[in-house]
Amino acid sequence: MATKRDYYEVLGVSKTATDAEIKSAYRKAARKHHPDVDKSPGAAEKFKEISEAYQVVSDPGKRKSYDQFGHAAPGGNPFGGGGGGAGFDPFGGGFKSYSWSSQGGQGPNVEFDMGGFSDPFDLFEQIFGMAGGGPFGGMQRRPTYQMPVEFAAAIKGAEKDIEVEVRKPQGKSERKRLRVKVPPGVEDGTKMRFDEIDIVFRVKSDPRFLREGADIFTDTTLSIPEAVLGDTIDVETVTGPIKIKIPQGTQQGSLVKIKGKGMPKLSGGTGDHYVRVRIEIPKTLSSEEKRLYEELAALKTSKKKNWF
Repeated sequence: MATKRDYYEVLGVSKTATDAEIKSAYRKAARKHHPDVDKSPGAAEKFKEISEAYQVVSDPGKRKSYDQFGHAAPGGNPFGGGGGGAGFDPFGGGFKSYSWSSQGGQGPNVEFDMGGFSDPFDLFEQIFGMAGGGPFGGMQRRPTYQMPVEFAAAIKGAEKDIEVEVRKPQGKSERKRLRVKVPPGVEDGTKMRFDEIDIVFRVKSDPRFLREGADIFTDTTLSIPEAVLGDTIDVETVTGPIKIKIPQGTQQGSLVKIKGKGMPKLSGGTGDHYVRVRIEIPKTLSSEEKRLYEELAALKTSKKKNWF
């Protein structure tokens, strides 16, 4: 049996890392080694290792137990919250879920897994060896449906009809048509429990926006006069174009925050939109432009001389 690596080493953080540092490290590592991105051999196992490490060190109680006992705590279960009987939560309440009714409160209950893992039972298998006769070795896995979602639907929400094959207790299966409500703010990889199946949303990207959770990032290019003097510019947000004021003296790489103009959050509220400033240096100048820049340079030189 392979020796487990230290969880802090897996995430690339120190044992004194803050919650924010751990979360940031996990996001970077998970994005880098996600099987949809990393096609190298062993990428899936690497992704599960990262998820397992984050599941432990991001939870205060589990982290304390891990720091004290490492991978082999007394009783063989350093991270659980009790025995394996009815109602046992293998994650110790470590992942959050949000309910959503698909039909005005009368339809099936929908549960969103917001723990950052592709499948919590895959994680459980990694920790306890479920496939090898662990405490839930005989549990039947629910079928999973991958649902593509347009970026616009992730902003406003939508309803989609799907047809899936559902297994019955007798070993038989049947085709079933379901109407699924896509909630505003859903992220790529968000998992939803619906009737007899699990749905994983695959949200398409939009070339205009870089999304980080509920926050949106875009770039804007300013001329030298606009950056020096300030200006009012148009910015395309996920809800439409708006005008923002660029303050005078804005520097290359500055971030201008537009509060509440990001993506909706499943838990409520809205993220922010950040505009990163790039300053364009002209490669060619007209004779008039060159004359004005020379006058500006001479004025600056004159000020320096007068200073002394």
